[in-house]
Amino acid sequence: MAKLQGFSGRQKAAILLISLGPEVSAQIFKHLRDEEIEQLTLEIANVRKVDTIDKETILTEFHQICVAQEYISQGGITYAREILEKALGEQKAMEVIGRLTANLQVRPFDFARKADAAQILNFIQNENSQTIALVLSYLQADQASQILSSLPQEKQAEVARRVALMDSTSPEVISYVERVLEQKLSATVTQDYTSAGGIESIVQILNGVDRGTERTILDALEIQDPELAEEIKKRMFVFEDIVNLDNRSIQRIIRDIENADLQLALKVASEEVREAIFRNMSKRMAETFKEEMEYMGPVRLRDVEEAQTRIVATIRRLEESGEIIIARGGGDDIIV
Repeated sequence: MAKLQGFSGRQKAAILLISLGPEVSAQIFKHLRDEEIEQLTLEIANVRKVDTIDKETILTEFHQICVAQEYISQGGITYAREILEKALGEQKAMEVIGRLTANLQVRPFDFARKADAAQILNFIQNENSQTIALVLSYLQADQASQILSSLPQEKQAEVARRVALMDSTSPEVISYVERVLEQKLSATVTQDYTSAGGIESIVQILNGVDRGTERTILDALEIQDPELAEEIKKRMFVFEDIVNLDNRSIQRIIRDIENADLQLALKVASEEVREAIFRNMSKRMAETFKEEMEYMGPVRLRDVEEAQTRIVATIRRLEESGEIIIARGGGDDIIV
């Protein structure tokens, strides 16, 4: 019965409301905020047909979460897990508890995800690298990027390495760190091992840091742990990777970025990168670019790196929207 691939939480909620019918859904809407009602209404309007298997799977998932919530209220998450394991098996019980805690937004460090990055930095900047890595693993990627960029250079690579290698952390450790860093907030912590960090986590963080910080961390990681550094780089896109894009993608990128940023970025780019850009411009545009770059004179490395960062951000946005395709390390097949 378990099909249900590619549905977001909001889409699942919309299908659930459709399945429950208008009368029950109307009662549920009374308990929602206006913003939530608008979002769900839009999702419901976009649903053309509900597959029977999807409907049954979502209803089953909803029922399991309701049952789990009832067990939690009776005796806590540990009690709920024990009951669910007997009824559903260990793996299924873990999945239900995981979905429930995600839906209830009781992930550790919830207070930190709502705080300003500068405030969080004040909390953790003097902590050891493992503690900082633990906190960053639970933050939004943009928050973690800002904090990682603000740490001393000698600490950045070590924190990045620990985030990448982090797998699961015991609830006791998470709870202790939360109490130390935020004594004013009584956080409800999942009483189970919570997975965070990992390669994908540090890639997202590094994708948001400035170019200089990114280079410093990767250079240091190449010395400390070459295999880890290589794996991280495979999943990242940096400015020099433009040479690996197809001509159509490069042309699309050129249309979306500021000429001034591109001129700055090319100022110190390799001849290979310059060639990739210029061959995707009209002859006249390429000549104009080269002339303006010659008249530009000396530029600050920081300005060049910031321009490259903005260009890479545009490239990643275009990839997310499906307008270009970036071939990743690991054998992505591109069919033209």
